[in-house]
Amino acid sequence: MKAEILAPAGGQEQLLAAVRCGADAVYLGTKGFNARRNAENFEDVDLESTVRFCHGHGVRVHVTVNTLVTDREMPLLEETADRIATAGADAVIVQDPAVMKLFAAKYPSLPIHASTQCAVHNTDGVRFFQDLGVSRVVLARELSLKEIEAIRRQTSVELEAFVHGALCMSLSGGCYLSSLIGGRSGNRGLCAQPCRLNFTCEGKAYALSLKDLSHIGQIRQLAEAGVSSFKIEGRMKRPEYVAAAVTACRKALAGEPYDAETLRAVFSRSGFTDGYATGRRKDMFGFRGKEDVVAAASVFKGLQQLYDKETARLPVSMRLCVEKEGASALTLACLDKAATVQGACGIAAQQQGTDEEQAAKFLKKCGGTPFYLAALQVDNPQGLMLPPSALNDLRRRGLEALGQALSHTQAHASVPFSFDLPSYTPPRKAALWMRFESFEQLSEQSASIADRLILPAREILRHPELIGLYASRLTAELPALAFPETEENIRQTARELVEKGVQSFWAENVYALHLGKQLDVQVYGGAGLNITNSAALQAYGEWGLKAATVSFELSMGKIGELGTSLPRGYIAYGRLPVMRVRNCPAKAARGCTSCQGRSTLTDRTGASFPLLCYDRQFTSVLNSVPLHIGGKAQAPVDFKLLYFTLETEEECLRIAREILADRESALPRTGGLYYRSVK
Repeated sequence: MKAEILAPAGGQEQLLAAVRCGADAVYLGTKGFNARRNAENFEDVDLESTVRFCHGHGVRVHVTVNTLVTDREMPLLEETADRIATAGADAVIVQDPAVMKLFAAKYPSLPIHASTQCAVHNTDGVRFFQDLGVSRVVLARELSLKEIEAIRRQTSVELEAFVHGALCMSLSGGCYLSSLIGGRSGNRGLCAQPCRLNFTCEGKAYALSLKDLSHIGQIRQLAEAGVSSFKIEGRMKRPEYVAAAVTACRKALAGEPYDAETLRAVFSRSGFTDGYATGRRKDMFGFRGKEDVVAAASVFKGLQQLYDKETARLPVSMRLCVEKEGASALTLACLDKAATVQGACGIAAQQQGTDEEQAAKFLKKCGGTPFYLAALQVDNPQGLMLPPSALNDLRRRGLEALGQALSHTQAHASVPFSFDLPSYTPPRKAALWMRFESFEQLSEQSASIADRLILPAREILRHPELIGLYASRLTAELPALAFPETEENIRQTARELVEKGVQSFWAENVYALHLGKQLDVQVYGGAGLNITNSAALQAYGEWGLKAATVSFELSMGKIGELGTSLPRGYIAYGRLPVMRVRNCPAKAARGCTSCQGRSTLTDRTGASFPLLCYDRQFTSVLNSVPLHIGGKAQAPVDFKLLYFTLETEEECLRIAREILADRESALPRTGGLYYRSVK
């Protein structure tokens, strides 16, 4: 497909700016179920007219339905899906498996794009969604050009990549900082952006705030690497920002210079970074200061002129047939649509009949419309003449008819569908599963009371005797993140473990589920899969999961309402990973040389968030206090997971005994989000 510039449309003004400045497609949300719920967004009643307007300008419309949903929201989700399909949207962008399953089953003609919230960052992740029939995958922002190229060589689905806009510190879909601190979930479209506050690490200020990314300078290289769609972040931004970014992308794709200074002035955080695209991830941190705000005010007026009137961007082919008897006719064609209008008869020419040169003088006057005359054919065998008034009339009515033809929307036909979700029958007693960060945390006493032992794959390779000791009770945890530069090594590790007798893997990301299925081993799902509803549980069961850990953003009440027969559990203890980041704050502050893989992040209140490095590939930011639900009301599940990270061997055993006895801890702890509501 032709390279696509995909622009954000948080409201009507932003939509107008995107369309008039040359975007090929826009992405927008309805009032619910989209990752920017605080944007103006589009009421359902406006959606169909918005699609018509965009189609009339040759622009595709992708609708975001990219938040996690709960069982209680399913009726509203189905209503929203119906309205999107009826409006004739060109694609939906989704995160939740329940949403994906609904659209795929009920509206098979509506293309589905896997959102960046799905945290797809490697080949196996893309293959997972490709096998499900998704037509496009939005790649994680953390990938380099070389990594994208490697993914493209091994997959066939369309790839979309961000080229401009804000950078989240965490891999999208894996950040829980906003929900754990303030009850506003980024996975539910209400991120409060606490990462932009002044967290410090090793003396470095604003250690969780990255500069905005701008890969516009590499946009043609991205196209060569196999990216089909270039996405601009910014549904919460002003229309001037949209206008500047779309214009810059369009020029860069054409190989023309673009105004980088104006782009920086309209919105940036201490300037831009291309660190992820180039693979040079140093000096990527920045925050929005006073000088950034002042710079923006100076360029707004000039940028408004970019979209204050229609821009001729759609080439039209015209064919004029001049007749003496019967009406003359003008046929116009653009994209895959055509329209014909009839007008006055030709009259005898006093000097010269109407030819291409004469007709073009009047038919090319397309001002005030998105069209321009690209080709003209005149059929006038009798050498007749059409006066200017007749030509102008044909042009005016013809362009209007062509615009109506392009604006036509086709509702996506529906197939009868409903979620068939069996009820859940919990066991009499939940099993106790323990996940350890290292071999040294595991004791014989802990192993004796655990029904399942989960250790990182690297730890099991270092201590293969564990396989013989614990057999089917032992599960190898694949890394939560596996970027392409290490992906083949992880595949080799997984194959080696299977050869040695490991029977199951732990998956915090869909890539690990895909890899486990390829190696024909059982796969258990971690909380990183973000399961928040019964249909998602069922979908993951159909996709191969043996059991799943539900999201810790669910309340105990909502966990208790989950249906379906797939075994499920929740984290009962652990320092929850509030972020998983590729650009480590400690590395940015002091480098890796003197770091032992452990550091600390401190917020404005003095609370400390431990940093845990994984082979210098990524870092988990852990919560400041551990989750511990001993002594609290608990929903019935198949298993309770103890998620050990920094604890000693003795602490692991003590905590396990506390959870088994349902006893409160005397140490600082939190009930997490299980006992308070999340927006």
